[in-house]
Amino acid sequence: MSYQTKKMGRREFLKVISGSVAGLYLCNVTTEAAASNGKKPNILWISTEDISPDLGCYGDDYAVTPNIDKLATESVRYENVFSHSGVCAPTRSGIITGIYPTTNGTHHMRCKGVPSAQVKCFSEYLRKAGYYCTNNVKTDYQFDPPPTAWDECSRKAHWRNRQQGQPFFAIFNFTTTHESQIRNRSKAMLDRLASLESHEKHDPAKAKLPPYYPDTPLVRQDWAQYYDIITLMDKQVADLLDQLQKDGLAEDTIVWFWGDHGRGLPRAKRWIYDSGLRVPLIIRVPEKWRKTAMPTNADAVKPGTVNDDLIAFIDFAPTMLSLAGIEIPKHIQGKAFLGGRKASPRDYIYAARDRMDEAIDLIRAVRDKRYKYIRNYMWHLSRGQDISYMNQMPTMQEMRRLFAEGKLKGPQMQYFEPTKPVEELYDIVKDPHEVENLATDPKYKNALERMRKVHVQWVKETGDIGLIPEPEFDELKRPNGQWQKTATPKFDVKHNNDRTAGYISINSATAGASITYRISNKGSWMLYTDPVKLNVGQSLSVKVCRIGYRDSNQARLTLTTNSFQVDVEGAESNSEPVTHWRDRIEKTDILERLRAIKQFDGQGEKAVADYMRALSDKYASVRYWAVVGLHTSVKSATKRNALILALMKVLNDPAPLVRAAAAETLYDWGHQQQTLPTLIGVLECKQAKARLYAMHALEQMGEKARPATKQIEAVLKDPDDYVKRVARTVLEQLKRK
Repeated sequence: MSYQTKKMGRREFLKVISGSVAGLYLCNVTTEAAASNGKKPNILWISTEDISPDLGCYGDDYAVTPNIDKLATESVRYENVFSHSGVCAPTRSGIITGIYPTTNGTHHMRCKGVPSAQVKCFSEYLRKAGYYCTNNVKTDYQFDPPPTAWDECSRKAHWRNRQQGQPFFAIFNFTTTHESQIRNRSKAMLDRLASLESHEKHDPAKAKLPPYYPDTPLVRQDWAQYYDIITLMDKQVADLLDQLQKDGLAEDTIVWFWGDHGRGLPRAKRWIYDSGLRVPLIIRVPEKWRKTAMPTNADAVKPGTVNDDLIAFIDFAPTMLSLAGIEIPKHIQGKAFLGGRKASPRDYIYAARDRMDEAIDLIRAVRDKRYKYIRNYMWHLSRGQDISYMNQMPTMQEMRRLFAEGKLKGPQMQYFEPTKPVEELYDIVKDPHEVENLATDPKYKNALERMRKVHVQWVKETGDIGLIPEPEFDELKRPNGQWQKTATPKFDVKHNNDRTAGYISINSATAGASITYRISNKGSWMLYTDPVKLNVGQSLSVKVCRIGYRDSNQARLTLTTNSFQVDVEGAESNSEPVTHWRDRIEKTDILERLRAIKQFDGQGEKAVADYMRALSDKYASVRYWAVVGLHTSVKSATKRNALILALMKVLNDPAPLVRAAAAETLYDWGHQQQTLPTLIGVLECKQAKARLYAMHALEQMGEKARPATKQIEAVLKDPDDYVKRVARTVLEQLKRK
């Protein structure tokens, strides 16, 4: 069980997530340290993009990382740290909130989430406790960062901008190691690489490639440049640590170094194999803070320690609050692994892959220290789907070229298998590259059943919404595509006795709203926690925000001797609040019905009767999976012909997504003339992601999509970039044929 669901039942937990019982579970952010007027540790996060534990301190003798290696000798090196996603945005959504994206509705790449009312950026709790919080500079949270999250979020954000003696939490994110830099052969990059000393450069001939890559010069060049940019990043780490030392703050600051997900190469980034999930984490705890970090065993964080506990990225938020002495809100799903509220070590980590850029997919994983279990809910799709951004990588181009030429072999072919297994099981100890699937091996039956059970339990307890297709979920979270806006702030003013000043209380009618303000438009926006003292003649500017909402119009209060005046920029917010999507889901049985229909995956034609019954289900999401089930399970022409009439009726389904799935099925079964107009019609519907599904259907048709060339060309003007990407791919395929 997750940490929270040990404490409360699933329904109660999901009520906490949605804010339905906010009065019972509001976070108390009074810190133990503040209560005793004690000091609090500064915390510095050094994050770097797209790297696995490919560092000297992790035993990699190909790596040249002397500065990080030195940091590791002064720190705890964590061996088993995992993201919950293989790509940045869903990963960072979980880190900043402490909640799985599959619970939060932020699981699809580059979506705009609408989390529940209780959800905050954890940095807001730190700010409320007195920390100066800065982010330099990447956010990528799947929602616009609210102004309450950071004191400063910019390329100039730095702990040096805080007030004298104020504790800080500062993030510096290095993009040097990003996927795009592995394939960067620009003059500027080549000049940077040329600045490396001869002993710091990585010889492609000495690269140790994973078995799922073809061994070619281009692949080796990518691998070597990946290590070269890690060495460049290593120098940036040294520079930042030197700044900390020169400022005299090293002994007052807990330092974290970590990567945001696995290496930025094919079959790593975007995937939930260990190559996409496992990352380095090194934490240096100065001696004066070791008792704070580990109250019962300070030696557990002494220099040179190696920790092999399983740690998940959603554990970062509660651990930060625990180190600062802040009560951990009940809705946070992570488990603190340091500080006064440290929990017992976890038994499993969990991960998800949903839509990645334009590629639609749905995969879940659970891992312990020995086994990795993967459940492919879209098992009928190949791993080798086109992602235009990823296709720019020379390694990916080599893999596709050699596959087309029939020159791949062994594990190299796994990526291009036409379908995926419904289940995968790997012995990580014996098979760290995860290339030998043991799911059908009778010797591993017990391990398979145990991991499958843990996966199902996690999906239920966390309210995983992944089985609701994105077009349907988009309408749930933001009906008719309309954004909610926070209510304009309201004020209560109490003048002091001599009428020279007043204390301003601020509130908002929007559930879960946070308030930010500044006086006379000076300085940065402050987080509102207590009534603000305002002198007569001064003005108070206020905004109200909630994650996933538009900020309220700015209101300005000007205090006079006997009264006050409030001016609001634009019309006041007065839109009717929409019931949150989580509350609406929890009042239905949709998730149970979706899980039920997906139990038929892999059963073939034995499940036809169940799929046929589900074609008339009350939920479009269930009807969609019923059509997909028929499409992927029925192979014989005789049985297909018996289903044609029923699927023809589905072409009139009220949900564009279901119509697109039925059209793709019928088209694939040889009924092109009747169904192509349906797909063209879906391309013109309002829902962007329904249009994406329709474009993917046309992509799967290959040459059969040619009669729709004119309509596909029109899609190149679509407002959704991912829809346009698939359209370009389809047109390129048609040109080559």
